[in-house]
Amino acid sequence: MITNLMQKVIGYLLAFGAGAGATQLYRMRQIHDNADVAGSPMSMKSHIMDKGAAMLGHFAPINSIHQHVCGFHFYSGQLNRQLTAHHYCSHLNEDIRQCVIYDSDAPNARLIGVEYIISSKLFSKLTDDEKKLWHSHIHEVKSGELVGIGLPDSVEKEAMKELISTYGKTFHTWQVDRGDPLPLGIPQLMMGFTADGQVNPSLVKQRDEHYKISSEQKRINRTDIPLPEKDVMSDYWMKSNKAIQLDIKESKMKIK
Repeated sequence: MITNLMQKVIGYLLAFGAGAGATQLYRMRQIHDNADVAGSPMSMKSHIMDKGAAMLGHFAPINSIHQHVCGFHFYSGQLNRQLTAHHYCSHLNEDIRQCVIYDSDAPNARLIGVEYIISSKLFSKLTDDEKKLWHSHIHEVKSGELVGIGLPDSVEKEAMKELISTYGKTFHTWQVDRGDPLPLGIPQLMMGFTADGQVNPSLVKQRDEHYKISSEQKRINRTDIPLPEKDVMSDYWMKSNKAIQLDIKESKMKIK
């Protein structure tokens, strides 16, 4: 049953020439449904309302996203738990980027976390305890594990020259690797790889085949990217063999 509100949205879609109009949306109702996620399939009404909201809404923070970078993370303290992470990033300024992380680049991709990326200048000013939460990007860049999606090689290389000296602080909120149908539990601190032999080669192979790229060729192409000086407190887990991870602690509620 089409409500008055839905009729108005359909009218806007037709007026602004959105695709083939509202009729196409009737046929799209199952396209973006994700079987791995808890909940019911999207209804026809929801598809129509989403399409109308996308056309009429204001999305300035989202529209500022300018870069899609794909790499790999592992759960701090569990090197064997690894997954592909699609970063969609924007600049706050020359020293700070902020990225939303999805489990794929599909329209129905799950939002699984966030990463904050800062320059070495800002990282050097952090306390030692704070630095333990961050990871370097040197190996990810030099190994070819980190790639800029959709960029010409020359442009991607320039982007990697900027990223190689940065540090990332990453939390995942949805543990999709274990099949959770919802974002269950508390956020998990994630880390980046620091040496060859750590990342699961099947993850790299799957990513490379999907985008028709070669991580090994990118490694070769990046050999002339200068190695930055690495902070002595970076990648704490590798040097100490100790992991930092979040935990739940119950405390007394403060009213005043």
